[in-house]
Order: sequence, then C-alpha cells, then structure tokens
Amino acid sequence: MANTKELVVLLILFLAVMLWSWVAPYDRATWWLEAIPVIIALPVLWYTRESFPLTRMSYYLIFIHAIILVVGAHYTYARVPLGFWIQDWFDFSRNPYDRIGHIAQGFIPAILAREILWRKRVLNLDYYGSSSGHLDSSSGHQGGGWLFFLVVCFCLAFSAFYELLEWWTAVIGGDGSLEFLGTQGDVWDAQWDMMLALIGAVTAQLLLGKWHHRQMLEVN
Repeated sequence: MANTKELVVLLILFLAVMLWSWVAPYDRATWWLEAIPVIIALPVLWYTRESFPLTRMSYYLIFIHAIILVVGAHYTYARVPLGFWIQDWFDFSRNPYDRIGHIAQGFIPAILAREILWRKRVLNLDYYGSSSGHLDSSSGHQGGGWLFFLVVCFCLAFSAFYELLEWWTAVIGGDGSLEFLGTQGDVWDAQWDMMLALIGAVTAQLLLGKWHHRQMLEVN
C-alpha cells in the first residue's frame, strides 16, 4: 500500500505536469474535454485514500494514465511530439499517441476495476482459496476466471461508452470537436480504439494479475 508521502510526491509531480498542460494548449476546449476525467478523479482519489486506500500498483498506474491524458490534452492526441517520433521510427502512417492512450484506457482501468470488484466483494467472487493467497482448485480458480472475464467486459464497455461520448460531442460541437475526436482520417478509428482497450485489459491482467493479487492481500 502506498504511504501518504508517496501519494503527496505523486500528487505534486502530477500537478506540475497539469500546470504545464494548462498553459497555452493547442485548443482550450479540447483541453477541457480531455482533462475533465482527471479533474473529476483526482479529488475522489484523495478523499478516499484513507477510507479505501488502493494498492501501490493502482496509484502508480493511475498516475501514468493521468499524465498520458493531460499531455494529450495539451497538444491534442494527433499532435503529441512523442507520437511523431514513434511515427518516424516505425514509419507509421499516423501519429500513434492516441493508440497508446486507448491501450492505457483498457490496461489501467482493468487493474482498478478488478481491485474494486474483488476487495468490495461486489459479486462475491473468491479469487483466493485461503488467507495466504494460494489458489484453490474448487473456488479460487473459478472465481479468478470470472473476475478476469468481468474486468474485460467492464473495460470494453467503458471504452464503448467513451466512443459514444465522442460521438455526442461531435454532434453537439460540430467541426469544433474534431480535435477531440482525433480520428486522423481513419474511418475505423472507433473500432481500433475499442480493440486496443480490449487488448490492454487482457494484457494487464495476464502480466500484472499475480503481483496485483499480492498487493490486494496486503491492503485488504
């Protein structure tokens, strides 16, 4: 579990990046649209740090995701310099920074979702067969499988809902919302976004699942 000092350091680092992002962004309206999830989440995370402290892994991943969002908000996703460098290195046809963002949109919420589902016993899933954290063939394995599946479903649904938000923004904002959409001329952009979020959610659980379980046992 992350201690208060760690959280304060992460908060200060993020606020510094947030301040940089706020100053002279490419498009102010797009900045608000991209940064509003962070602005909403930040006070919630700080307020719940004692009543429901997250694992160290979750806090650090949320920090990374927040940085990705506010950097994209500053430049717009289609104009982030890192994306142009990657585009040049790999000879891509477009700036891939938004692709990175959508992988993160599945990868990082997957860890947060599985933590809330398991620790809050939302679905009464028993991932562990014993208090020591060892899997049990009769209950732990089955619970773990359902947890994996439901987390993937949540992340895919969240990604699809975000695409709906982008669509509604485009309908309301017209041409002024093009920077927020960031399709870069790809007619399949929404489908790519959802697929990458799906890949991110699956990858996060496969790569970090056991490590995350150990951390959840420490804070639960």
